[in-house]
Amino acid sequence: MILQLTTMSITTQPFGLYKDTEASLYTLENDQGMRVKITDYGATITSILVPDKKGNTENIVCGFDSLQGYFQEPYLANSPYFGCTVGRYAARIKDAHFALEGKSYPLAANAGPNHIHGGVLGFDKKMWEVIEVAEKESPSVKMELFSPDMEEGYPGNLKVTVLFSLNHQSELSIQYTAQTDQTTPVSLTNHTYFNLNAFRENILTHTAQIYSGKFLSVDESDVPLGTMESVVGSAVDLQLPKVMGEAFSELPKGFEHFYLFSKETNALAKVARFEEPESGRSLEVFTTEPGMLFYTGYYTGNELRREDGTSFGQFRAFCCETSRHPNGMNFPDVPEGCLTSPDVPYTSTTVFKFGW
Repeated sequence: MILQLTTMSITTQPFGLYKDTEASLYTLENDQGMRVKITDYGATITSILVPDKKGNTENIVCGFDSLQGYFQEPYLANSPYFGCTVGRYAARIKDAHFALEGKSYPLAANAGPNHIHGGVLGFDKKMWEVIEVAEKESPSVKMELFSPDMEEGYPGNLKVTVLFSLNHQSELSIQYTAQTDQTTPVSLTNHTYFNLNAFRENILTHTAQIYSGKFLSVDESDVPLGTMESVVGSAVDLQLPKVMGEAFSELPKGFEHFYLFSKETNALAKVARFEEPESGRSLEVFTTEPGMLFYTGYYTGNELRREDGTSFGQFRAFCCETSRHPNGMNFPDVPEGCLTSPDVPYTSTTVFKFGW
């Protein structure tokens, strides 16, 4: 299937079998030479091809060219969540447990003693239903997923949609909605890993800027408990552009910090910018979310490679996981938006804007 308007297009092709269901790959292409490939398995971005300053178009994200790549033993053992849609709740939940309206909800402990990224079979490991493929003002694909009451331990029947769209300004927009019949924790994010030099080197030459003066401190198991810290005077201060290698000299494990944004609630605002000098590529992040987990791939397995031999691995790419507060439902004062109720649907937008 090809839908076309001027030089904007959408193409669809088979991607592999998942439990006797044919997964598909959707390619969104704009008039600037960008191509974004997304599969309905896990609502996963598999590749983003972007020109550099010399006009060479290359892939700048971690992923695989067929569904089989996501089931190879090194990937399953490492669980890096390349490019997927994470849910029902992103990041770690302390002791795999939360209480809501006087009732206790145990969850799978799939990250040591804690719960992470929605559990054993989170939204990243589900087949999503494609409900719309449209050209409109920009090529887009819309997917839907139903999560039944008590799936992975979460209360409430939840219907989730995610809309991916690519415009003429080389902005990849990801819009989420969710509706529930019971109050339940919801925090959705996209887990794409970026390397703006197309994996010729690691990310230490990238310049990072995150418009945030505070981050959430974590306990010994890397879970926030609700305490904020100032970035001022520390290696994690990215309020002004900083070469990542300089910050890494004080951070042997790199970044895995949840930055908090001082912006109007639910307002779409620019929260981060990244540049890579050799390619000339840049990435700007806009979001309606209150914060972002900036992760630089310390735990990513070095044996992971794309089918063409491109090497992924430790410090070879970074994530910008815009979301609600990790473990927020367990904070002494639960932040606004960490719980979704039947009368207030969940909405979220994140935009990745590329330049070169």
